[in-house]
Amino acid sequence: MTHHINRKEDGIYYAELIKMREVSSEELIHQSFKVIEEKNSLLNAVTHSRKEKALEEAARNDWAGKPFGGIPILLKGLGQNLKGEPATAGSKLLKEVTASQTSHFVRQLQAAGFIPIGSTNVPEFGFTNITHSELYGPARNPYDPDYSAGGSSGGAAGAVASGMVPIAGASDGGGSIRIPASFTGLIGLKPTRGRTPVGPGSGRNWQGAAISFALTKTIRDTAAMMDAMQVIQPAAAFQTPLFKEGYLNYINQPLEKPFTFSFSLDSPVHTKVSEDAHLAVEKVVNWLEESGYDVSEAAPETDGVKLIRAYYTMNAGETAAMMSTIEKKMGRPVGIDDVELLTWVLYQSGKRTSAADYSKAISQWDAAAEKVAHYHKTFDMFVQPATAETAPAVDRIYWSDDFKEKMKQVESLDPKEQEQLIQDMWEESLSITPFTQQANMTGQPSISLPVHLSKEGMPIGVQLTASKGKEHWLLKIAALMEQDGLFI
Repeated sequence: MTHHINRKEDGIYYAELIKMREVSSEELIHQSFKVIEEKNSLLNAVTHSRKEKALEEAARNDWAGKPFGGIPILLKGLGQNLKGEPATAGSKLLKEVTASQTSHFVRQLQAAGFIPIGSTNVPEFGFTNITHSELYGPARNPYDPDYSAGGSSGGAAGAVASGMVPIAGASDGGGSIRIPASFTGLIGLKPTRGRTPVGPGSGRNWQGAAISFALTKTIRDTAAMMDAMQVIQPAAAFQTPLFKEGYLNYINQPLEKPFTFSFSLDSPVHTKVSEDAHLAVEKVVNWLEESGYDVSEAAPETDGVKLIRAYYTMNAGETAAMMSTIEKKMGRPVGIDDVELLTWVLYQSGKRTSAADYSKAISQWDAAAEKVAHYHKTFDMFVQPATAETAPAVDRIYWSDDFKEKMKQVESLDPKEQEQLIQDMWEESLSITPFTQQANMTGQPSISLPVHLSKEGMPIGVQLTASKGKEHWLLKIAALMEQDGLFI
């Protein structure tokens, strides 16, 4: 019997077929590549493939005790390195670079039985909420290819939403799992800081803001992925206790308590929120109230404007540190023509970010985490739009020609002017996705759920956020929503 990977069936479904010998891993890999060949020329989701190597690995048929034994997966083309395969991070500067070692996250995927079949499109160094690099071009949305699949895990989202693979590796440093999930009708969980493997060679990952996980189609796949990927790494900078009860087990148990919720429709940076985003939240709030949950309109008492500035300070400082490392390896300075303009601005600003300013920025994150912890004494989960609008057009213009010229002159600006330039540089894109960054700074788990389609047929998600270590609460309530037919 031939089984096709499609948008409805998930990884667990295919893993069960493999266990029952109704399909082989090799057949699923061939089917994945058939879909890639049919759709990737339009969607531009996959930037590298390793079909023959994947088939060789699948032929070993060693799936005992592995929850996703034999399932093909695409790795994110940023930070999810597989030894000997491209490690470009979406940058023309690194277009010839291959990975010298396999990341711990990818090793954990392999231990769960996944077969990496290639890597997906990302924006340069994952800096934007859309995927459109000079190296690879735009990742397009399967719902309408004139629109973006989001970023930075845009290729991963396009791959899963179009049926290339049932699950794809992703990561989230400011919304890069949740934003593409919202735009492409998928489930996108950002786990608690310290939950999944990091390294080797890096442990703090944007001071704990960034974390690797996946984009999925079902809550049970998300839960099973959490079971497979949660770790305690003694060498890691951040540790989160294991959830020993098991996520897949937990979502199938009765509710442990009557959850309390609050919601807000307001952008934390005071930008416009679309009618579709409002409708998505209202749909979930109505369901919660009809289901008997306590729901209030309230938000954590954090300052979103100050926080986003603190986030940008981290971005600049980390970019300067990264470029210094690259320059050392290359044996030459990185010039303005080596990288994209946004990266260049962050690099030049980061070189002049003081240690004191960087430390103060991270302290603001910690202060926000304290305020959020106080909020969670009253409410278990916070409901917001995942994004302020549906996916932007691929050809949307974010900067005028005059502004690009100003970006090119970033070296001539003083540090305060550079800081303002960065805020202006991201103003348009932030207005599309203002809701996701706070959880990265506080370390909370946060999930985007596919609950609404616009009149034009484009998805938009709702974001639920819980206190640290409470992914199981998010997944339980999401499983109930899925069961009641709230997902598109």
